[in-house]
Amino acid sequence: MHTKIKKWVLLFVLLVLPFMIYTGFFKSASNNFATLAVIGQEGHTIPEFSFINQNNDTITNADYDGNIYIANFIFTTCPTICPAMTINMRYIQHELSKYPNIKFLSHTVNPNYDTPEILKQYATKMRIDESNFNFVTGGDKEEIYKMAASYFVNASEDELAPGGFLHSEYLVLVDKEGRVRSGYSNFTCSKCGETSKNSKLSCSNCNEKYTYVGNPVGSYDGTKDFVIKDLIKDVKVLLAEYHQDKKATKNVE
Repeated sequence: MHTKIKKWVLLFVLLVLPFMIYTGFFKSASNNFATLAVIGQEGHTIPEFSFINQNNDTITNADYDGNIYIANFIFTTCPTICPAMTINMRYIQHELSKYPNIKFLSHTVNPNYDTPEILKQYATKMRIDESNFNFVTGGDKEEIYKMAASYFVNASEDELAPGGFLHSEYLVLVDKEGRVRSGYSNFTCSKCGETSKNSKLSCSNCNEKYTYVGNPVGSYDGTKDFVIKDLIKDVKVLLAEYHQDKKATKNVE
């Protein structure tokens, strides 16, 4: 039995392994490791902030340092998209619950009404696990609207909008360094210009490998189920990216 195993191992080393090395199998696998886009100008990060959460605790950037987090902008009296966004945030939280160092952050765009007590009622009503989820208020409205712009989403007062506020339905993925990250869509082959909704190993038009380049999505529509699934996948890609970097650092050391 052991003789047969040794024989097959020897055949693999002599015949298969050189072929894999020759064809660049290992090199291609390493170079084609998936990463997310960094959104914004080089060096852009979420600016320092200090708000009050649903438990009357002060929440700052320090509470999110070293964590991946998903952020959005809502208000508790929103008659349209906010409940759906919060339900989807809850779903993402549940789907990623086995992974450490992932948090959630919802900024209210109506701090005058959304006190910590109101936010607590909202979190309870929406059946949120508050262990890693902060609903924050405080500061003036303009400060909050500037904060939204740093996430590359919109928030403002608008008398004509439902509930009196206009804000994006998008969820934003932020990495451990405070950078906005996202996956890609609408891929284009860099060699021949062939387009595809999804990335491909090789181009079906010119047969070149690893040539598809995607457009960063930037943020994720918090009201669409298929986009939420894409976001969950991209969080896992980001987790893998950190894992890969950690392995690389360990190998260097």
